[in-house]
Amino acid sequence: MSIVVFGSINMDLVCRVDRLPLPGETIPGSAFFTAPGGKGANQAAACARLGAEVRMIGRVGEDLFGSTLQDDLRGCGVNLRDLTVTPGASGVALITVDRNGENSIVIVPGANGQVGGQDLQLLDPALEMAHTLLLQLEIPMEAVLQAARKAHARGVRVVLDPAPAMPLPEELYHLVDVLTPNENESAALVGLPAHDLPFAEHAAQVLLRRGVRQVVIKLGARGAYLHDGESGELVPAFPVQALDTTAAGDAFNGALAVALGDGQSLRQAVRFANAAGALSATRQGAQPSMPTRPEVEELMASRRDLG
Repeated sequence: MSIVVFGSINMDLVCRVDRLPLPGETIPGSAFFTAPGGKGANQAAACARLGAEVRMIGRVGEDLFGSTLQDDLRGCGVNLRDLTVTPGASGVALITVDRNGENSIVIVPGANGQVGGQDLQLLDPALEMAHTLLLQLEIPMEAVLQAARKAHARGVRVVLDPAPAMPLPEELYHLVDVLTPNENESAALVGLPAHDLPFAEHAAQVLLRRGVRQVVIKLGARGAYLHDGESGELVPAFPVQALDTTAAGDAFNGALAVALGDGQSLRQAVRFANAAGALSATRQGAQPSMPTRPEVEELMASRRDLG
């Protein structure tokens, strides 16, 4: 059984700065580098680095970035038999990271904006051998909705990372098994600021009433609040010195899918995902930051007090 990721593939163009610029302000940067990214590809890489069998369905352009992105995903162990190379440019993300590891991101979809009918046809056979479908929102919403329909009809677990933040079609809530917003995305979905645990509890209840089966709200350094449909709790984070949080959420989602596929409970899976996200935040870049399973298990073993 495998994990199928249906989503975006980007090249990240990253600039490190002392602090994020204000509107209209020009500030000096301290470093620049490129790294493979895209929420879909990041989550595929995360799953593969943790030892899962992963198939990635998405698009890259006929450009130098497209070739590099394919090579990097193959290097992580991701199956690309269903990847499509399309005319034009690959997707890119322009990322600014400050000294505390916080970031701001601008995404130019490129080939990701063309994901649709042909890719959905490739999804059908891939789902026949899958236990989980990972989705995000960096490809057209209609493609996300159609993919969720296909997985739901086959009894394949649907895990949706509702990022970047935007309203969701009512039907999509009913097709999602696990919804994994962060604080800002939770606020965008339910209309309230995400700044404390009571909000997370309230947001989870709202999302469950909309039809989602389980909710995991990523709260950064505080950990993650989960609700399995019957009860909720905060699973504490693993404290680390953050260098770059760009892909911590993607590491979390990939690890969550792997752990659930291994048969772990939602709480066990969230703890495993917290550890993966924490390790990712200590490293530079998106896919290069994804930890291996031994690294995650070592961190968990060293902090059994956070169990």
